[in-house]
Amino acid sequence: MQFIRDIYTSKTAAGQPVISFEFFPPKTDEGESNLLGKHIPALLQAKPDFCSVTYGAGGSTRDKTLMIVDRIQRQHGLTALAHLTCVNHTREQVRELLGRIRSLDCKNILALRGDPPDGGEFQPTPGGFEFASQLVKFIREAGDFSIGVAGFPEGHMACHQGKHADWRHLQEKVDAGADFVLTQLFFDNADYFEFREYMTDKLGVRVPLVPGIIPIVSAAQITKFTRLCGAKIPPPLRIQLDKLGDDDAAAVEFGIEYATRQCEELLGAGAPGLHFYTLNKSHSTVQVVKNLNLA
Repeated sequence: MQFIRDIYTSKTAAGQPVISFEFFPPKTDEGESNLLGKHIPALLQAKPDFCSVTYGAGGSTRDKTLMIVDRIQRQHGLTALAHLTCVNHTREQVRELLGRIRSLDCKNILALRGDPPDGGEFQPTPGGFEFASQLVKFIREAGDFSIGVAGFPEGHMACHQGKHADWRHLQEKVDAGADFVLTQLFFDNADYFEFREYMTDKLGVRVPLVPGIIPIVSAAQITKFTRLCGAKIPPPLRIQLDKLGDDDAAAVEFGIEYATRQCEELLGAGAPGLHFYTLNKSHSTVQVVKNLNLA
């Protein structure tokens, strides 16, 4: 399996964007069967460069995350990125997890502070980490891993000092050893461009800043989703979603078109790649990648 930092280096040198997909561990056996047997094989038709697998709040899906990472790599020969969070983990537990990840020949970790399982305020675990930058440093010192971190073009919703303060925290994660940044989803490319300019020009960050994209499949779902993650829906998009109402079939087609136009602009402006939040579905993401002639 490849180090993801090497994937970005080689494809950037070749003038090609890195395409990556994200999954989450399903809660049911049926969902797991559909993901592994149907959606992942369908998504692989779009020839992604790597896939990432999320980590449930408080580490609640740890074993499933590692199982899916292992299946993606062994069964499909595709580089996988395992998420790892600070929540509910001591340093010794993280050290043990790194050993498990290494044993699966997984060379890539997305280091996150993470969300508490009860949705409340984050509280550091005694003997653990308070900030994602500390987790990054710990993983870097363990060696043998390429490390990604999360970035927030609109600022993290929990950072009350504002987006510039949040972006300086991201610089600390890069300084601690992060190789690349995957951003939270957004719908207004101006937010990404402002974020990128601040990170590169004002803070001197040189690692890939990869935009996170989610093709809309339901007006109600994306409204709830953005509320939970702190992303905004621009007024023109809100008007379109209100017109779609409960027509999810129309929302899917609209979402494909919107995401295609969004990605075209991002790639045209030099984004190093695209990271798609698939929500464990394949149709919309595959269609967007095909529309961009990247499959």
